[in-house]
Amino acid sequence: MSDAETTTRRSARKAKGDGHLRRAEILEAAERIFVAEGYEGATIRKIADEVGVSSTALYMHFQDKGAILLEISERTLTQLIERNREITAKVADPVVAVRMMLETYMRWGLEHPNSYQLVYCAPRPPSTWTEGARDLSYQSYEIFAKAVRDIAAAGRLRVGDGDSVAQALWMSCHGVVALLIVRPDFKWVDRDALINVTLDSLIGGAVAS
Repeated sequence: MSDAETTTRRSARKAKGDGHLRRAEILEAAERIFVAEGYEGATIRKIADEVGVSSTALYMHFQDKGAILLEISERTLTQLIERNREITAKVADPVVAVRMMLETYMRWGLEHPNSYQLVYCAPRPPSTWTEGARDLSYQSYEIFAKAVRDIAAAGRLRVGDGDSVAQALWMSCHGVVALLIVRPDFKWVDRDALINVTLDSLIGGAVAS
């Protein structure tokens, strides 16, 4: 950043006591910086400058950048858990539920590319991934995996078992989302068509009709 840009950024900072600094504003700015520069490259000063406040003001909300990364991760995982629970509560057929959860996962990732990359793609120091976050990640996956195991228990899988199929389905959809996010310049087909072909192929290949 040039001296002129730094001066402009500092002059744009919010005056002390000028309104309430929303945590969401910090989290959104941090997401962008974590994705662009990685955990090591992101600093409290960079995040504060992006928001337009002093580092001291930012520390009033988060003790360090690890706490910011943790809150972003937990927020993302909680949203996915809620969506999966809504689907399983409404849909009785596990095959339909699995397809809906995978589609929801893919579309959510494409709608929130920064959060998705941060939680599912970017490397993270072990110290920023607490037991609580690990538990949320496990809960999110287990809701989906249980539905796949229900398909297996009903004798409807063509290949593998409940766990291997659940992991293969998840990994395959993750690959599609990740490539769409990181390679926007590629001549992809229509996203809706790509999502539907992916899900039809995966579910049709794994589940007997």
